[in-house]
Amino acid sequence: MLKKLFTYTLLFCSLLLCTSCFEILEEINLNKDGTGRITVTANLSKSKSKLASVMLLDSVNGYKVPSKDDINLAIKNAIDHLGKTEGISNIEKSVDFDNYIFSISCDFKSVENVNSIFKELITKQNKREKTNFNTTNFSYNNANHQFKRHFRYDGSVKKTFNSLKQEDKKVFNDASYTTIYRFKSLVKSVSNSASKISPNKKAVFLRVAAMSLISGEKTVENTIQLINN
Repeated sequence: MLKKLFTYTLLFCSLLLCTSCFEILEEINLNKDGTGRITVTANLSKSKSKLASVMLLDSVNGYKVPSKDDINLAIKNAIDHLGKTEGISNIEKSVDFDNYIFSISCDFKSVENVNSIFKELITKQNKREKTNFNTTNFSYNNANHQFKRHFRYDGSVKKTFNSLKQEDKKVFNDASYTTIYRFKSLVKSVSNSASKISPNKKAVFLRVAAMSLISGEKTVENTIQLINN
């Protein structure tokens, strides 16, 4: 199953490397008791015209172009894995080949359930590649009403990026990673100065350019303090 998940990741990486503009969107709706719903979306719609042409090819710049069947099968495998993960339920997918927007969402009993989805995969990646990526991405303390998005920068990311061909590096120029966290309680404060609190004080938005993440200049790490109301 981990092999299938890794294949799923590689398929989308190869698809992203065929375009010059994409956004990864991470959304969480968190309830007061720590349950909630997470949605992860790969939005390549700004490059849909180019991708429509690319999908007709076998490869681009040495990268295999996944077919629609490849992508659908990879998503199915990922959903099957989610279905076997403790605390995960109500799994849904959205596949839009007209606009090249793909998303998977599910309910969770605890953010620890979300962490466990990729924990073993990340642990093996760290051991194999001698990297130091977080195996804990989220935490929520119900006692002090504090939600955290953890992120530890690993310099190997920049090293890997520097080893890419110049043409491949351009792919990340207009790419971004966006997080949106919605709560039932009011947000009192955030630790990441680049994030924004919504007008109704119940959501936090953060968009970081991919190049800023790769270089370590910016981070998606954030501590969000909620008001107990």
